[in-house]
Amino acid sequence: MGYYIDLETIKIESYKTKLESAYLPPSRMILKDMLDERFAYFKSLGIVNVKQLMQILKKKEKFAELSKVDCLSGDYLTILLRELNSTLPKPNKIKEFVGISTDTILKLEKIGIKNTVKLFDKVKNARNRKEFANITGINDSDVLELTKLTDLSRIKWVGVTFARMLYDLGIDTVEKASKADPIDLHKKVNIISKELNIYKGQIGLNDIKIFVNAAKEVPLEIEY
Repeated sequence: MGYYIDLETIKIESYKTKLESAYLPPSRMILKDMLDERFAYFKSLGIVNVKQLMQILKKKEKFAELSKVDCLSGDYLTILLRELNSTLPKPNKIKEFVGISTDTILKLEKIGIKNTVKLFDKVKNARNRKEFANITGINDSDVLELTKLTDLSRIKWVGVTFARMLYDLGIDTVEKASKADPIDLHKKVNIISKELNIYKGQIGLNDIKIFVNAAKEVPLEIEY
């Protein structure tokens, strides 16, 4: 599949069901309202999957037209598009990860690799990683570390800071993140955050539940 979730494989009905049971931030709870009516309207337009829905909402003229429909009016479409966009997270810049040496960053940039999406195809399995280490001169353990940080970066809302925190806690792959106990992870994340003064406030349990559920949706594309 690749770095991102294939939105074309997610049918509209499946996405509606997902929203019904999803843990969402308070600012996005509107997405649970009038689900049957709203998604029935999308289906009436011939939209069959999430990719098509996103493509339509990104067209200014179509967005404006849909905003005039009673069941889609107000902030709903704006928030829906934000939610859809968050399923395709922006790649993290490798130079922004704490713990990656300047030498490694320079070696990567020399061959045009500055972010996690650029690195992804180079490190998808053990053979790829070995070849990459030989080509770049980056040692095997550092390549594996970069691989795992790249894997974690594929989960929505995981920036460089949270990816590093997860890695250091041993939740260092998408698979491990998808199987994490939210209550246990919530406790550990806040302990390390307080000890290292990483975040100003506490990370909420609901945020961790959202993260674990998001990890479950990311295909296990990297082989370890």
